[in-house]
Amino acid sequence: MSLATHPDRLLPADPGTRGIARELLQRVQDLPIISPHGHVDAAVIEQNTPFPDPAALLVTPDHYVTRLIHASGISMDKLQPGNATPREIWRHFCAAWPLFDGTASGYWLRTQFESVFGWRGELSAEKADASFDSISTKLAEPGFRPRELFKDFNIEVLATTDDPLDNLESHRALAEDPSFHSRVLPTFRPDAYINIAHPQWAANVERIISEASDGGSGYRGYLTALENRRRYFVDHGAVSADHGVRTPATLKLEEADAEALFEKARSGQATAHDRDVFEAHMMYQMARMSVEDGLVMTIHPGSYRNHHQPTFEEFGADTGHDIPVATNYTEAIRPLLQDFGTAKNFHLVLFTLDETVFSRELAPLAGFYPSVYIGAPWWFLDAPDAMLRFRSAVTETAGFSRSSGFIDDTRAFCSIPARHDASRRIEASFLARLVAEHRISEDRAHELIVDVVDSSPRRVFKL
Repeated sequence: MSLATHPDRLLPADPGTRGIARELLQRVQDLPIISPHGHVDAAVIEQNTPFPDPAALLVTPDHYVTRLIHASGISMDKLQPGNATPREIWRHFCAAWPLFDGTASGYWLRTQFESVFGWRGELSAEKADASFDSISTKLAEPGFRPRELFKDFNIEVLATTDDPLDNLESHRALAEDPSFHSRVLPTFRPDAYINIAHPQWAANVERIISEASDGGSGYRGYLTALENRRRYFVDHGAVSADHGVRTPATLKLEEADAEALFEKARSGQATAHDRDVFEAHMMYQMARMSVEDGLVMTIHPGSYRNHHQPTFEEFGADTGHDIPVATNYTEAIRPLLQDFGTAKNFHLVLFTLDETVFSRELAPLAGFYPSVYIGAPWWFLDAPDAMLRFRSAVTETAGFSRSSGFIDDTRAFCSIPARHDASRRIEASFLARLVAEHRISEDRAHELIVDVVDSSPRRVFKL
């Protein structure tokens, strides 16, 4: 039996605990996938566009994969479309395959190769062309179009991540298509309109004021435009607004001070300190808007983006060199929580790349504020052992009800079922240990695993 299909993969090694985990996993194994945050392009689903080749599907869009290949000494240009052919990229990937042993990426990919594409056995440099051809043949079959896979993967809800001025036409078309029975929801992502340091910030501000401010101007027109675009997203099915910020700092400025800072930034005179102050103030404003329009507010801080400047300059963002940094939530988020932490129907989901804050800050915050939920392990932490550490770190303080449910956060469409299956196995393993230690009853564990896998994401994201 292969590693990818072994029924006990990721379950406890102890036979007695493993038996409990098997039964818990069986309880949720066939539940539909709820994916309330990710980066799949809605147009790919709407247009049912065939996947072009194995490298474009499984390697080049996945910075988990490209970063480790690059670390082995393969230059980034050899992994980029346009610089190398898909087959050449795939050969580099297959030669590097042993490097992925023990990694979450290796686990997900091995599962995909066997369960989705029917490729059995290990990849290697010698098998690169054979595996490329085998997977390419599968991708050419009608059953491997995105919509067919969407159905096969049992995805009920998939949220995308979208620019505030996106027309959301693909989302509208999918919602109106009687043959499509799932939900693809947009997510409002205003980072490039809030972060003064973004190279397109000034141009983006001019565009959004011009297109959505109802004739307003300046700082007030800017806020009106953001509010109007949020409502447009709500009208097109959005349930959340996501914020990828450097820090979770929040700050309430007087309107005159905010307006002066806004104009200073538009004139190109803002300092790095001004950038931080304005972004913190706009996070406060985003919370205010969420209280008013009902969008769930999610915060993804703690990444030092584009750590290697030469790579960024040549190949752009999201090419594998974003590195986690320490995060302070307790003080940083307090100004926002003072005014909105107990606001009715406000949901605030806090993520981190710094797992030291799970037990020290996030669990205590979620254990008091009705608005706060703990975001699932994300990015570098969405790996089996890290997910177990997360569950241990937060549960004793905040219980099970204060977490978001699993978030796959992926651009790699075919990894979605593998990632959710891994999460379900980890939850079964953790609950099985509590049962084996006589800390909860087995009946209660069966209720909890359904809540964690299915009810929590529906409840937290208002689905």
